[in-house]
Amino acid sequence: MDFQLTEEQKMIQQMARDFAQREVAPMAAKLDESSTFPAMHLKKMAELGLMGMMIPTEWGGSGLDTLSYVLALEEISAACASTAVTMSVNNSLYCGPILKFGTDAQKQKYLKPFASGEKLGAYCLSEPGTGSDAANQRTIATLKGDKYILNGTKNFITNGPHADAMVVYAMTDKEKKHKGISCFIVEKTFPGFSIGKIENKLGIRASSTSEIVLENCEVPKENLLSGEGQGFSVAMNTLDAGRIGIGTQALGIARAAFEAARKYSIEREAFGKKIAEFGSIQDYLADMNTKIDAARLLIHRAAWMKDQGVSFSKQAAMGKLFASEAAMWVTTKAIQVFGGYGYMKDYPVERLFRDAKITEIYEGTSEIQRLVIARNLLKEIS
Repeated sequence: MDFQLTEEQKMIQQMARDFAQREVAPMAAKLDESSTFPAMHLKKMAELGLMGMMIPTEWGGSGLDTLSYVLALEEISAACASTAVTMSVNNSLYCGPILKFGTDAQKQKYLKPFASGEKLGAYCLSEPGTGSDAANQRTIATLKGDKYILNGTKNFITNGPHADAMVVYAMTDKEKKHKGISCFIVEKTFPGFSIGKIENKLGIRASSTSEIVLENCEVPKENLLSGEGQGFSVAMNTLDAGRIGIGTQALGIARAAFEAARKYSIEREAFGKKIAEFGSIQDYLADMNTKIDAARLLIHRAAWMKDQGVSFSKQAAMGKLFASEAAMWVTTKAIQVFGGYGYMKDYPVERLFRDAKITEIYEGTSEIQRLVIARNLLKEIS
């Protein structure tokens, strides 16, 4: 495998880094403190082509590969995890399935303006009471004439309050269980659609998260994505790609925490010398850097495999699992390096610690990632 980035990939990485450090990072703490959605960044990110990076140019995107997306997303994540997840959801969870499973008419209406960043998308799979059991959908869709009528509640929806349209999963045939799940493109303006509770979160506080309430929500028949009963397949395929994005988010968070801890260790003095000279601090820094590098290699491999068009489900799960748990470990140790100051909001590591936790939970918990990995391993010998 060639570990050398192309000149184009290096340029994309540098462009994203310059933007992230110049415009995103200086506002991250303030946006987190006030739980303010980073709308001011999205317009510039759209101009830079970051909102539909893997979407072909004919459908409004940048026409880039997955590795380029990962490189850019790591830079945004290192600056502000909330801004990064907004970008990630639009790229992989919303634009991704419409590109792969949508008709040309659906792509024209529901992909092109979203890939260009003119509009924002969301992904509605989780429901109250279902958690990781994604097959146990309680939202119901009933065909009446030329429309589906949707009833149910979705929760923990990233971008929910600000999204213009969403990919929504619902049961069209309960008797068929997971094979009775279908997928729909739902606009926020459709009758019966409303925003429910706005969540007050531990971390990624500048990212908007809400319930989506569907009460006799009228969805045109032509907004069915991929066909009746194909929803679960669409969801699992989409989450494989999404896990590369969340693994990258975790990677960026971990890198930011490591860089802050390393800088502080060189500046801070105790017992007459820099704390970077203490063996225990050096051990932390060495282990941080090793875990971050290992996470990056796992994620880049998954991205590379996706671009090759081969199965990458196991590799995406491995990358997401390792990177998210590494992010929690690294941010915890970063606080330890800062000591009492690490617990204070004057320094970024307490925010990074809070942001890291969600990466072990959304788009499949660590327990689900292990299940995906184990099932793939067992298939290999069956």
